[in-house]
Amino acid sequence: MTISIDTTHAATSKGMRARERRRRLIMGGIFLGAALFIWFVFVANITPGAVTRFLMNPGGASTETADWVFSSGFALNAIAGVLALLGVFQVVRGFGKLTNGILAAVAILFLFGFLTWATSGGQTNLAGLLRVMVVRAVPLTLGALSGILCERSGVVNIGIEGMMLTGAFVSTVFASLSDNLWIGMLSGIIAGGVMGLIHAVLSIKYKINQIISGTVINIFATGITSYLSSKFLQKTAYQFLNEPGMFPQVEIPILSKIPFIGPILFHHNIYVYAMIILVFFLTFMLFKTRWGLRVRAVGEHPKAADTLGINVFKTRYMAVILGGMMAGFAGTYFTLGSSGRFDEVMTAGRGFIGLAAMIFGNYNPIGSMGAGLLFGFFDSLSVKASLLQVPLPSEFLGMVPYLATIIVLAGVVGKGHIPAADGEPYEKE
Repeated sequence: MTISIDTTHAATSKGMRARERRRRLIMGGIFLGAALFIWFVFVANITPGAVTRFLMNPGGASTETADWVFSSGFALNAIAGVLALLGVFQVVRGFGKLTNGILAAVAILFLFGFLTWATSGGQTNLAGLLRVMVVRAVPLTLGALSGILCERSGVVNIGIEGMMLTGAFVSTVFASLSDNLWIGMLSGIIAGGVMGLIHAVLSIKYKINQIISGTVINIFATGITSYLSSKFLQKTAYQFLNEPGMFPQVEIPILSKIPFIGPILFHHNIYVYAMIILVFFLTFMLFKTRWGLRVRAVGEHPKAADTLGINVFKTRYMAVILGGMMAGFAGTYFTLGSSGRFDEVMTAGRGFIGLAAMIFGNYNPIGSMGAGLLFGFFDSLSVKASLLQVPLPSEFLGMVPYLATIIVLAGVVGKGHIPAADGEPYEKE
């Protein structure tokens, strides 16, 4: 028996070492490939002596920061050299637990290299690009937080898109009727919670397939909001129902005056600040409190949690309803924080992108915000690319984050932590 256990342990350790070695080589290959790509594509296709000019003031900024002007070729060669050194070190020795952090740094350097190449001989507003990135990350990050609340408790929720759309429609109508943006926001949050309750009842009580339940919510929300919008909101007689107004931008004193950083992070409406607060608050609640431990327990080992006296059904109901409220809040962003009106299917798949951000962020709020910012960056860059006349289709730039998500799902950057009981109805014995 002892020999058998020792043999099994040795085989397991050998397999883990082989996986780590394979991952080290793959990651090193990615780093080296990025360096070679910069040398043979970017550096080889710039005019000798060309310079890159980055404007450091977004539109409407009250602070002034000097433009950043530098040699395109020198910058690209320096970035490629750093990436090559990181790649060689990763192949030979590896960065260990720092590997994912180094990967993030490599991604940032590569993106900076791309911008340098794309702007070579011209100029682009870097501060404006980053400011738009932050704004466009809001619904994606909030959608990811909705998914985290649900899936950490063991309930798959692909109905985020429908919940967001419902929140957007209801917030528009109530804000228009009451002439109060806060009432509109609250109504949208409640509407999202109601949709979350429906999903919870179908998934937890009746044990309907959770994918089907979420799909039904998406189809129902799309249909009912489109019908009501065309029937009422688009008619002249009811035009007043589609005039909710928008939350104004709030400039944070002192912080908004910080050169370059201030206008990017501290001159927005309340949704950007709410996103940041909610990310850190949910991180604390999930990983530092008893409530969070219970939510994660019913998502990992519901039977063990039940044995310890945790009410699995109640905990899941609460988490899914809160997830629906978060999605409803994300939906109010589109009307009260972005456009000031409701349009049919205006969420445009952001709920599904939020799920991708959740997976990319490894079911962690902070990681999901990072993924949301990455998606927002490429969304912003795809618009800028046409102005820079980059010889790449804007659709390709929009596709990059999804390719990165596929790489993450393939396990290249490490094994993702999917809750063990995610999507499995609980049968109380």
